[in-house]
Amino acid sequence: MKLLGIGSRINHNEFGKGVVTNVTTKHYWVTFIDNGLETIELDSAFEVIEAAEDDVDTISFYEVERTLKSILKQWSDVSEVVTIADKWKGGKLIMEPGDSNLKSNEVPIDTFFNKITMVRDRLRVMEQKINSSNLDAQEKIDLQQYLTRCYGSLTTFNVLFKHKDHNFVGQKG
Repeated sequence: MKLLGIGSRINHNEFGKGVVTNVTTKHYWVTFIDNGLETIELDSAFEVIEAAEDDVDTISFYEVERTLKSILKQWSDVSEVVTIADKWKGGKLIMEPGDSNLKSNEVPIDTFFNKITMVRDRLRVMEQKINSSNLDAQEKIDLQQYLTRCYGSLTTFNVLFKHKDHNFVGQKG
């Protein structure tokens, strides 16, 4: 079966006349004159009024978006959305000095959490830069081990994360 290209005009028994505006691996997205946007199966029954001759790329927008997110996550310093655990929202971090003559300090826990996630994101960028650098293999291993120990030092703050997959992970075993 040859796929119709974007811009092809069709006449569908149920929806009437329309134009193919997108093609995925399973559906045509068709904008119909009287019924607006509908998705129909590729093998649906319809009359082809005029077929567009363009080659059709059958990758879906979802697949493109998923791939782009993966690339951006891996290679940019754009950070993912990391949420604080519900129990900490609106809370505050109170730091009491050992000397009772000194004033304590309060920080909104959301602010503290944002600082922690920024440190994590910057460590990840550093890790990517190390991996793509011209350092020799042993230097890369040494720096990776140092970063792993940094992550391990930050595991105390895992209690703040809403989702466990955002937690810091140090050396295992």
